[in-house]
Amino acid sequence: MRHSARIAVGPVQFRIGSDWAGPVAALERLYAAYPQDDMRPADATVRLFAARPWRRWLRPSVHIGGDFIVPGALPLPLSMGLLAAEMGMNLQVALGWRRHLLLHASAVARDGRALIMSGESGSGKSTLAALLGEDDWRLMGDEFTLIDPAGGDAFAFPRAVSLKNEAIAEVAARVDPARLGPLLAGTPKGDIRHLIPRADAVAAMHAPARPALLLFPRFGGAAGIEPMGEGEAFVRLTEASTNYVALGEAGFAALTRMVRETPAFGITYPDSAAGIALVEELWAEAAR
Repeated sequence: MRHSARIAVGPVQFRIGSDWAGPVAALERLYAAYPQDDMRPADATVRLFAARPWRRWLRPSVHIGGDFIVPGALPLPLSMGLLAAEMGMNLQVALGWRRHLLLHASAVARDGRALIMSGESGSGKSTLAALLGEDDWRLMGDEFTLIDPAGGDAFAFPRAVSLKNEAIAEVAARVDPARLGPLLAGTPKGDIRHLIPRADAVAAMHAPARPALLLFPRFGGAAGIEPMGEGEAFVRLTEASTNYVALGEAGFAALTRMVRETPAFGITYPDSAAGIALVEELWAEAAR
């Protein structure tokens, strides 16, 4: 395509092509510190294109394509081209990745062990992961966590963190403005701004961590902790995986091992400070 970039995030090498320069330039700024290997074959391809030639200039709208597509998906305005690129990267991994069991979950690591947080949109898992990643945790990712089917280790996918709405100001108050992408206002998910992970998280993105704690956060309401049984955790994680069925027996074995070996809890919290306090409390108990 007219404009292109190659970006490696964890084990995934992306090739992103675009009819416009803007989305590629914005991506290259967000991922400037990530490994660049133009000779390595791409694992996933994203295309940002105009459905008709004149739509490159006249009310330009960005369609998302690539190795996998969602038929009937509505295009985004060019002002949201960066969001389209990020959505395209996530889409290709969600629909096409088979080397690991893929969980729609945030993850952070400490001392070689991983805390994995899974929940619906709005549960606050991305905000918690971003804030923990600014403390003494290593951010592994806010979108996907990759589980090795053979050994059970968690692998990172530390793409730029997608901060939404109120979380933008909360995280922006704690980080260098140079680590924040442009504000994308009025998207289908509200206001969005991307956070570039710390350099140590990017440098260690190929380092595995052993799952040590599973949390299912829920934002809103009084702070509370609820132990979760293996069966419920298993069902919730199958629902959070985009390739569990495709992996078949390997996916079943990996998920079964994880819920049997990893304590799981649901947590409810009224604000980020309370959420982080619950995380630290449960982590201390898991480390005993």
